[in-house]
Formats: sequence, structure tokens, C-alpha cells
Amino acid sequence: MCRRPGSVPLAAQSPRPSPWRCPAGPGCVPRLPRGGGSSARPPLLQPVGMASRPRSSPCLFWKRILCIFFLPCILSGFSPRVKHKKNLLSGKAQPQLSQYSRFIWSHLTPLELRNRSMGLQTESRVGSNPYFTLEGHKFLIFGGSIHYFRVPREYWRDRLLKLKACGFNTVTTYVPWNLHEPERGRFDFSGNLDLEAFVLTAAEIGLWVILRPGPYICSEIDLGGLPSRLLQDPQVNLRTTDKGFVEAVDKYFDHLISRVVHLQYRKGGPIIAVQVENEYGSFYKDKDYMPYLQQALLKRGIVELLLTSDNVDDVLKGYIKGVLATINMKKFRKDAFQHLYKVQRDKPIMIMEYWVGWFDTWGSKHEVKDAGDVKNTVSEFIKFEISFNVYMFHGGTNFGFINGAINFVKHAGVVTSYDYDAVLTEAGDYTKKYSKLRKLFGSILVPLPPLPELTPKAVYPSTRSSHYLPLWDVLQYLDEPVMSKMPVSMENLPINNGNGQSYGLVLYETPICSGGQLHAHVRDVAQVFLNETTIGILDDSIRNLKIPEVKECQLLRILVENQGRVNFSWKIQNQQKGLTGPVTINNISLEGFTIYSLEMKMSFFKRLRYVPWRPVPNSYSGPAFYRATLRAGSSPKDTFLRLLNWNYGFVFINGRNLGRYWIIGPQETLYLPGAWLHPEDNEIILFEKIKSGSVIETTDQPVL
Repeated sequence: MCRRPGSVPLAAQSPRPSPWRCPAGPGCVPRLPRGGGSSARPPLLQPVGMASRPRSSPCLFWKRILCIFFLPCILSGFSPRVKHKKNLLSGKAQPQLSQYSRFIWSHLTPLELRNRSMGLQTESRVGSNPYFTLEGHKFLIFGGSIHYFRVPREYWRDRLLKLKACGFNTVTTYVPWNLHEPERGRFDFSGNLDLEAFVLTAAEIGLWVILRPGPYICSEIDLGGLPSRLLQDPQVNLRTTDKGFVEAVDKYFDHLISRVVHLQYRKGGPIIAVQVENEYGSFYKDKDYMPYLQQALLKRGIVELLLTSDNVDDVLKGYIKGVLATINMKKFRKDAFQHLYKVQRDKPIMIMEYWVGWFDTWGSKHEVKDAGDVKNTVSEFIKFEISFNVYMFHGGTNFGFINGAINFVKHAGVVTSYDYDAVLTEAGDYTKKYSKLRKLFGSILVPLPPLPELTPKAVYPSTRSSHYLPLWDVLQYLDEPVMSKMPVSMENLPINNGNGQSYGLVLYETPICSGGQLHAHVRDVAQVFLNETTIGILDDSIRNLKIPEVKECQLLRILVENQGRVNFSWKIQNQQKGLTGPVTINNISLEGFTIYSLEMKMSFFKRLRYVPWRPVPNSYSGPAFYRATLRAGSSPKDTFLRLLNWNYGFVFINGRNLGRYWIIGPQETLYLPGAWLHPEDNEIILFEKIKSGSVIETTDQPVL
């Protein structure tokens, strides 16, 4: 509830707004432009109580005169004097943020609010901006995004405590379908994917939760969170009411929603709102799709506020009638709300994603955003009573192969770090943005919790690889290869109980007895070998390669890597990886392929422990595994790996996939959580695709 000490609760007030309800000070309600061009629309700044009234009897004349003289004196005892500055939208007077009445929300937390019936609702009254209420109390959402699947479970509490200590009251999170249902009907909500535990931890800390369950989530994750097996049949249209797609969604929702329905507000849990899909206005292929998903949530027991989320220019295509529409933006703009007001004029504004940073892609520069700009934008939101969600409060890491990609001009994978230049760093450390926002929130919120301590970091002794295994030596220890007349894409390999392969690499082998012009369609990048000799590279833009003449039949090998499926735009429909068509030499199709799946799961690395490794040579070119030991002492702490002179590959610590490294940057270090280290010795395995490097160093600071 938002009120000054001593004020009357909202439920006990008359319909006329009292001074505490407007952060702009007594008698003034700031209003944003409504769009639509109607001459009858209300003014941008409307004084409280100035709506049309019936004419009064003349006998009240002297009472009114007395009120004019004495009312300012009376009100001055209840409200602070304020200094004014120009309102950016209307040009009228607007109070400084530092003079706002302080918000007291200590009783509006999951721990304190026991008697529940109404949940998060919207309310609109004459003379006031529409606003949210929680159990009848006026409420502004100060949200921050944390994706549990990008943060080690051991650190969830730390990140959530820091969210609360900064002044936020709500955490938002996506739910990745592809991670939770890796195979049809096999669900994983354990360990780092324990969604229920994350939500309950948020409640324990005193945070509300807005759940964003998809099925599509974007989130710079592989295929926007959709399972890659949906690409097996090219006739199935993703994100539509196509039978093949919605049947899969229904089965997933049957399981997912049953896990979270009891965590809703009215069931005693912290979930106050649920988002329907994500940014559908930018995709929009089926007008029936979003209403279908709305009903899918409702009939499975979702009773809390539903909302949609779209970019400011796409809200007209992405909203659902009767569902709260929210928008995403990178900065506060005067004209950002014109489309929103065309679909809803009597609802509070919610910025579902205020982008305080941005993600990085390989080969690009590191994205940053000024902390002062972030603080000023959030100040504007609060000034106009706009609820918001900071994306990201804490980005975390694209551990393993989960990163997505963009392909507006050329395919570019998202880097391993999802630091996002967020309010907390990838490793959970404070930033200038955190300090500025906490100071801002501290000026209007009572009280703020104390700051949690920093997560300690360490620098460990550098190490070198001691043994290695060329990829060709490892093939015998992989699962049985697939034998196929023609190449098969990664998703259509008959493995994993018919679900295909989602991530990693695929090696295709076939004998050839002559050279010539090789032609192949690959996604995303392929190294081509004759036996163990590198010939060249293929990718989306390079599809032809000269094969030298051979004196006798040799083994043509094509090693294809999935560098991340596109997570945004209509291109998600065509994200099959591997060899996606025939392979020809001089226009003659090659046949008889042996296909090895390199998913690099934990079970594979357990198998490698019993394999005879070779001593490392001074230098080796070609794909190979390298083994080293990191000595972390008796009390392991967070650190960052720095791979000097290594080129391109992946790092595995005690069998866990930390993610991709690449010499082209911008990311130069890999975050290694101390929670994933054992006391004393830890096994490091690098899969280097190009050429061996030298030292493996650690540092207590990331290098971007």
C-alpha cells in the first residue's frame, strides 16, 4: 500500500482522491498523453477534484470564500512543500522526485499479506490515473528480471536478496520449455531447473513473482525456448494454432501449470500475474493463437492477472481483448504510449521490459548503457506512476549450449555471458546502476533492507593441459553412430527416443574417391576434413569448397556445429542444424553417411575418465579434447577462466559445460561459479576446435 504515515487506508476513503495518492503532490494528478486525437480527452495534468460538478446554491458562497482562504493553510500541515520543475510531457509544473511522499510497502509482501482474496487488479477512478491494487491497496510494481536457469541454484537466494535490498518488490522470470521438457513427456524440474523452489525462495525473501511461461519466450535462448524437436516436421507452423504445435503446447502446459497453480497469490503463493506468450505482435501469423493460449492458462487453473508483452509499435497486433497489455522499451519516450492507448485507455501502464542494457553477440562490441540514463528513466516511470520491470536486473550466464542467435543480416550467436550490462553483474556483483537505483528507491521507499555481502572471488594458480585426445580417437567412445543413405539434420537424427539432437555438434563421414567442387548446405558452421587433414570451412554464406584430387579413396568428414538457433523473428521456422540437404561433388550426390552425435552430456565425460589419454604435444591443429587440473584449495570461490592463445571451443568443469569461448570476443573470460568447484582438485576439459593454446589462467574480474 502506498501512503504517508497517518493517512487513511484506500478502502476507507471516499472516491475523491486524497493527497497521498499522487506522487506529484497535493491536488495534482499527472496524466500521460492518451493518443487518438479526441478533443474531448482529459488534460495531461488534471488537478484532483476539478471534474465537472453540479451548480451549488448561493447559500454556499461564503463557505467557499472561507475555504479558498483557509484550505492552503490546512493542507500545508499534511503535505511537504515541493519545488517544481517543468513537466516533460505537458510543460506544466511537476514536483521533484526527491520530494515525493514515501511509499510504505512493508505490509504488502508475501510474508505479511496473509488474508487474501482480490489479488493484483486494475482500478480506474475519475480524476486519477488508472492504477494497480493488491488486496485493495494501491500498488506500483517495481520488478526486476532474474532467470533461474541462468543462475546456479546455490546463488538464487543471494541474487534475490540483492533485488529486495535495492528496493524492488517483484521478480519476473521466463520459463524455458526446451530445458524443462528435453524429450517428449520427460520433464526436468530438478537442480538448476527447480522452478517451484525458485518461486518459493522469492516468497521467503518477500518478493512477488510475475511468471512468463511462454511457450515461446525469446530471451536470447536457443529457438526462443521452443524444443528443437518441433522442427522435425517442416509442415508444423510454430507459434500458431497448427494442430501439431498446440498439441505439444497443451501437453507441456498440462505438466507445467500443475506445478505452479498452487503458487498463485490466491492460493497463498507469490505469483501475482502470468504473461501470455511473449512479444507476439512482432511475429503475428495467427489471430487465434493468443486467445487460444489465454484459454489454455485459464482452464488449467490460472486465476491471477493475465498480461501480454509487446514492443511499443507491435502492441496493436499482440494484445488480447480483456487481457492487460504491457509494453517494452529501451528509453522513456513521449510518444511511446500512443498505440497502447488505442487498445486500453482505462488500465495502468506497465513497462514489462525496460532494457537497462543489451546482449552481446560473437564478433561484436560489448554493449553498455549509461547508469545515469537508467536512473533518470526509472525516475520518469515513478513520477508518472508507471509500473515497470527492469530487464535484466541480473542476467547470469548462458551455460552449456543454451544461447540463442540473431540473423538479421548474418547469423551471429549470443555469447556465453548474459551479463547484459545489467543492474547486477554476471557474477552477482554491484554496479553503478545498482547504487543509483538503490539511492533513488531509498528516497521514496520505507524501509530498505541492508545490503548483502559481496560474493567472494579468487585467483587460482594458472594451469596447463597435461593430456589430450584428438576427436578421431574419441569416436569409438561415443554412442553408436547413425547409418544413413543421405545426410540427416541434427533434429531428425533417430536418437534420444525419437527426439533428435538439440545442441552440440554432428560429425558426418562418407568415403570419396575423387576430388572436385563440394557443395553443401550447413547450419551453422562446418569444418571439412579429408581423413584428419583440414580442407576448409563451410557456413550459411560459403556453400562451395574445392576438394583436391585424391589418389585413392579417402574419408570425407564434415563437422557441423550448432552455434545457437535464432530466437527472434519468423526465421525460427527454419532453424534445422547440421547438414540440411544433399552433399554433392561436381553435382553428384554423395551417399552412405556415418553420423556421430556430439552432444557432450555429463555421461560422455564420465566415460572419458576411463580412456587412455595422450601426452600433450607442443602444438596440435584440429579438433581435440584437452585435460587439465584446477587447484581451488579447501574453500572454493567464484573465479573467471581466461584462455590465453586458445582459439575456439567449450570448457567443461567436473563435467559441467561452462559454455563457449572464442578468440574474436567480445567476451574474453568465462564465469566459473565457486559452487561448482570441488575442494582441491577440479577437472578441466577443453574441446578446442582449431588449434591448441597454452596457459589456462584465472582472474577475479571479467574481461569483456
